[in-house]
Amino acid sequence: MSQEHGQAAIEADLQRLEVRINELLSLVQQLTEENRALRHRQEHLASERAALLQKNEQARAGVEAMISRLRMLENGI
Repeated sequence: MSQEHGQAAIEADLQRLEVRINELLSLVQQLTEENRALRHRQEHLASERAALLQKNEQARAGVEAMISRLRMLENGI
């Protein structure tokens, strides 16, 4: 009986271990997907940031050009 009880305890431990391993595998898969989504989002935001910096630079250049033209008009009058 003692040997049967020991065998049953081992089986129960193995089942708990199997459940835990499956939980961890599921968590790894979930985190992998989340990581992939975050990397994609980061790439998108970096691209968006670059576009906004370029627009900002164009706007700055336009404002500088207008200021330059205004100064030229002011000096010409």
